[in-house]
Amino acid sequence: MSTQQMPGKISEQDLKNKLQAFQNGVQGKVDDKKTTLLSAGGTALVVLLILFFVLGKRSGKKKTTLVEIRRV
Repeated sequence: MSTQQMPGKISEQDLKNKLQAFQNGVQGKVDDKKTTLLSAGGTALVVLLILFFVLGKRSGKKKTTLVEIRRV
């Protein structure tokens, strides 16, 4: 312990120090993974957009509508 106290006693400062150290560790891991997740998400988005474009284009060719206009 950082202060001279009886064993078993936990001070408010001890709790703050432990929680701050835990938060810093978690924040570091999140920052490391953030760029990886963003690039993977961006790649997945581009692949999905291309897939939807190709499927929509094929669907449009299969179901062409012929509109006939007649004057009465």
